Amino acid sequence: MKARHIIFSLGLTASLVLAACGGATSAPTTQLASIQGRGYMLISNDPNYAPQSVLKKDGKRNAGSKCPSDALTTGEMEGFDVDVAAGVSKAIGVEPCFVTPDWTVITAGNWGDKWDISIGSMTITTERQKALAFTVPYYFTPAQVAAAKDAGITSVADLAGKPVCVGAGTTYEEWLNGKLGIPATDIKSPPPANISVVSLKTDQDCPQSIAAGRKDFQAYVTSASVVDQDIKAGLPVVKVGAPVYIENLAIAIDKSHKLDIASLTQKLSDAITAMHADGTLTKLSMTWFGADLTQAQ
Repeated sequence: MKARHIIFSLGLTASLVLAACGGATSAPTTQLASIQGRGYMLISNDPNYAPQSVLKKDGKRNAGSKCPSDALTTGEMEGFDVDVAAGVSKAIGVEPCFVTPDWTVITAGNWGDKWDISIGSMTITTERQKALAFTVPYYFTPAQVAAAKDAGITSVADLAGKPVCVGAGTTYEEWLNGKLGIPATDIKSPPPANISVVSLKTDQDCPQSIAAGRKDFQAYVTSASVVDQDIKAGLPVVKVGAPVYIENLAIAIDKSHKLDIASLTQKLSDAITAMHADGTLTKLSMTWFGADLTQAQ
């Protein structure tokens, strides 16, 4: 009995030592714990999507930033999505850091743990939900057709048989192709008939190409908020007709993260819900869009 007691005591001592050291050396078991442990969150979005996200003119990296050297800080980016990212990061207790992979790579999922989440005005669709988890929506925008001022296009029907530009991998592309996986009640207009889709890297490449003199298309589809920004920036474009569908926009998290994402998804949803409740999202929307787009339409 004495020998067994000694062995048991040694085992207990070893267990206590391991337990005491475990907090410092044990690997995190959830994506949330991993993010909080390192003190920053890698967030993907589009650096050419004003007013949601854009590189700051004369932006400078935040002093003392924890962000990796190849990631951007809030000192280098600005916009509605950037401010939302800062808000949810604060709720988690970490610094937001931004990376800018191609949109098609973000929406496809299987990120290989290269970044943690996407806050890039992503619409929730049935196809995307196969690879990505989504939080509650943080805002809602109308999808809008726009065209060059001198194109003579005054209605969506005028686009029949014409080329139309969109950002690759966007719901605007899916709408034109008749494959938009959102609730039918959110779709306000069918796509024009017999159009040819011109897919560019980002939405903003479309109006910027029109302004630069490109002539193989004269119309494009994007968020109404982006068209408003294009017009405000002096690009030679106009809105065409009423909005064609409503986008429910949320934070996206890759389902293939090696660590469990359930607590991260819930924590982000809780942060968004709180920002809705205390008026933070409304205030940010008014600042960047001049309208409250945070209410379901």
